[in-house]
Amino acid sequence: MFTGIIKDVGRVGGVTRRQGGLKLRVQFGNTREFANLSVDESVSMNGVCQTVVARGEGWMEVDTVEETLTKTTLGSLRNGDPVNLERAVRPLDRLGGHFVLGHVDCAAAVQEVRELGSSRELWIAFPDAFSPFIVPAGSITIDGISLTVAKLEPLLFAVAVIPYTFSHTTINGLKAGSRVNLEFDILGKYVARQLGRVPSLPMADSPIDEAWLRQNGF
Repeated sequence: MFTGIIKDVGRVGGVTRRQGGLKLRVQFGNTREFANLSVDESVSMNGVCQTVVARGEGWMEVDTVEETLTKTTLGSLRNGDPVNLERAVRPLDRLGGHFVLGHVDCAAAVQEVRELGSSRELWIAFPDAFSPFIVPAGSITIDGISLTVAKLEPLLFAVAVIPYTFSHTTINGLKAGSRVNLEFDILGKYVARQLGRVPSLPMADSPIDEAWLRQNGF
């Protein structure tokens, strides 16, 4: 599990295609943060949970399978591309963002990047199937970054990006047409399922309904 608070922007140092998947080598910028990284550890790479299969001084490698390539933007990475990195959360860490699993729901396209004084507003289109999982002022993960939905329209949402996040993540390289990885809030997914908002998923008998949720502070 992750929090969406990016700890480093690394660089792709090698892309090897193998049996329908990829082996990606990523070089760290913040070697101190990743000094004790070990093989088999989970790392969020542009919001995608990956397992470290090899590591060395200042670098790590991960194997990316076909299923991941079909749902994320990792297949478009090339040598030198920047990537947002976060290590898995420890039980004693402060939860600065929200619960991020690293299980990307879909890739989506940036529609517009607006400059608003010192901040930016990022507009992104998303598939209709994910509409039940997004609400104004709710959390969403974009390329592994925990952000807040500032505005919501049919199949379109905006997030406000503060200068620090803009400077310390790959958001500063996004423009209209850029593809990003989206992970919708896991809490919203569970609530939507209990309320029967996900018709493709069979509903089990449950005492949880809208009245129950309101009584219990949701």
